[in-house]
Amino acid sequence: MRKKPERRSNCPVSCALDTFGDKWTLLIVRDLMFNQKSSYGEFLKSGEGMATNILADRLEMLERIGIVEKTKNTENKTKFIYSLTPKGIDLLPIIIEFIVWSAKHDLGTDVSEEFIAQAKKNRKRLIVKIGTVLKQKRVYPI
Repeated sequence: MRKKPERRSNCPVSCALDTFGDKWTLLIVRDLMFNQKSSYGEFLKSGEGMATNILADRLEMLERIGIVEKTKNTENKTKFIYSLTPKGIDLLPIIIEFIVWSAKHDLGTDVSEEFIAQAKKNRKRLIVKIGTVLKQKRVYPI
């Protein structure tokens, strides 16, 4: 049985911030969803320059709360592969909202116009489409 984390309050926004209150956690989720990253070394190569101790901590926390799962790499038994669980895939609408918001308010955002057009035209269909890809342990390029 999982121990409930300590909370500042029972406010839903506060509860979500207890998990995602730093930029690193959602960047790991982003990399799993859209950037074909699934190993510790690949996450370290992300452009944001996450420190090794922070990466190890966030991966352990995401695994502990059931957002990612860690399995042995079939090609190298000393390494692990991380993937999103169904709970992690449920973060997809939130990540898409961040992407659309950033594309609207920051002209330097690196996302295809096609992706933004799909998100604006039929967000629900895009979520189902990407969710299907993620459930097959693949990624959806943006």
